Amino acid sequence: MSHPVIMRMSKEGIDFLQAREGWELKMYKDSAGLPTIGVGHLLTQSELTSGKIYISRLPIIWRDGMTESEVKELLEQDLQKYENAVRCAVLMDLKQHQYDALVSFVFNVGETAFKNSTLLRKLNAGQIKEIPAQLARWNWSGGKVINGLTKRREMESRLFTEGEYA
Repeated sequence: MSHPVIMRMSKEGIDFLQAREGWELKMYKDSAGLPTIGVGHLLTQSELTSGKIYISRLPIIWRDGMTESEVKELLEQDLQKYENAVRCAVLMDLKQHQYDALVSFVFNVGETAFKNSTLLRKLNAGQIKEIPAQLARWNWSGGKVINGLTKRREMESRLFTEGEYA
C-alpha cells in the first residue's frame, strides 16, 4: 500500500523565501517594527524575555547573534508550521512551484490570515486564475502599502502561475 507523499518546500523554494525574507544573524525590526532574527523569525515574548530560542528543544542564546547553522536550523523548524498550514488548508493537488509560492506567502502573512483568506477560498473552489489578484491584495503593513510587499507578491504570483523562482 502506498502512502501519499507529503510535500515539503523545495530547495529552490527555500532559496526564493530566503531572498524575500533576508538573512540576519542579529535581531532587527521588520517592516512592521516587530523584533525578528534569522530568516523572518518573529521573536515571541518568551524569546525576547528569556533571550533564548529553542531549536530542536535545545536553548540557543540569540542576544549576541546566531550562527549560520543555527539560522538554517531555525528556518527548517519554522517552515514546518507553514508547510503544514498549506497542506492542511489546501484541498487540491498542487504543483511544487505552487506549493512553494503558497508557503512563502503563508510564512509572511501567518497561518490564521491564510486560513481565513479569500485567496484560500478561491483556490479551494478551483479558481486558480484568481490567485495572482488575491496575492496582490496582501501588500499592506502598518496601515500602508509597502513597496517591498508589492514586489514580493508579484514574485510569488509568478512563481505560483509560471514556476519562475527568480
